[in-house]
Amino acid sequence: MISNQDRPTEKNSSTPLSDEAPHYSITAISQDWLLRARKKIDNKTKPLGSLGRIEELAVQLSAIQESDMPRADRKLLLVFAADHGVTAEGVSAFPSEVTAQMALNFLSGGAAINVFCRHYGIGHYLVDVGVKGDLPDHPLLIKAKIRPGTSNFAREAAMSQEEVRQALWVGADAFLGLYQRTGCDVLGLGEIGIGNTTTAAAIISAATGLPPADVTGRGTGVDDQGLARKIETIARAFKLHRPAPQDGLAILSAVGGFEIAAMCGAMLAAAEKRCCVVLDGLISTAAGLIAWLICPEVAGYMVAGHRSVETGQMPALNKMGLKPVLSLDMRLGEGTGAAIAISLTDLAARLQREMASFEDAGVSGRLPSL
Repeated sequence: MISNQDRPTEKNSSTPLSDEAPHYSITAISQDWLLRARKKIDNKTKPLGSLGRIEELAVQLSAIQESDMPRADRKLLLVFAADHGVTAEGVSAFPSEVTAQMALNFLSGGAAINVFCRHYGIGHYLVDVGVKGDLPDHPLLIKAKIRPGTSNFAREAAMSQEEVRQALWVGADAFLGLYQRTGCDVLGLGEIGIGNTTTAAAIISAATGLPPADVTGRGTGVDDQGLARKIETIARAFKLHRPAPQDGLAILSAVGGFEIAAMCGAMLAAAEKRCCVVLDGLISTAAGLIAWLICPEVAGYMVAGHRSVETGQMPALNKMGLKPVLSLDMRLGEGTGAAIAISLTDLAARLQREMASFEDAGVSGRLPSL
């Protein structure tokens, strides 16, 4: 088992994200570096833009690392797990105890994300932020439970302000502890938590102003009645809570999840270290939206790994100005889409480092415009 790391004692003297949140200084991606990286990729031995999104990833990685020779060798994926009190409203096709069961499956190496990470050579760990029940000690487990699941946000706030702060720290600590041990070039984010598609839809609805019906999907596969119940539950919650759409921390407190807040903390910490952050599907995108509300500069470090079939993801990505790299009709979660996209970031970095330029290869380049 990896114990929860001590909070970092050295902070940048930057404007605080919030009195309740860790303080991180995230530098906006340099436009000069984006232009420099684009010029380099455009001079490779290929027609302009012919490698599509791979080229965009190469440019983004160069700008994130401020290097003409970017790397994505040190790959890490964190799966955050927690339960949700809103499951009491019947919003999921599965009971809440499945969260702990899936966490145990991860620790035994049998989850889809284990298979994906082994295939792509990605270091991966599970962070227990709020699973009901105790998980056994394990080398891949970071124990950082705040409490066994959030409150039912249809009836009260999901988390206190203090719990939001704690969850942000859990995510930051989990990343920073591993970063100090092994380093990291690219971080992927995943989650396990029955009920979290309802939570994510509520977050996205609150942050975008779109009605719940426009951003709520079937999650684990609820039927029409279940979908209607999810939508009604979120709408009822908004009559109880009215968080300002620009206040990410207030949204987390009202309708958030421990694992979503922790993912937010991890991605903010990673961006400060100039790591590329790869989102997965709906849940991590909701976390990304909160991180963007807290610190808009973080969007320059984010890659939207794949397009989920969940309806709420695209409005959130559109608000942040992100577009998915892949579209594979996936909706599993766990970080599976992020793992595939991480492999593409590694490929993009290698392309920028190793592919010959026209001059290197002695190949005639494009003719100048007349």
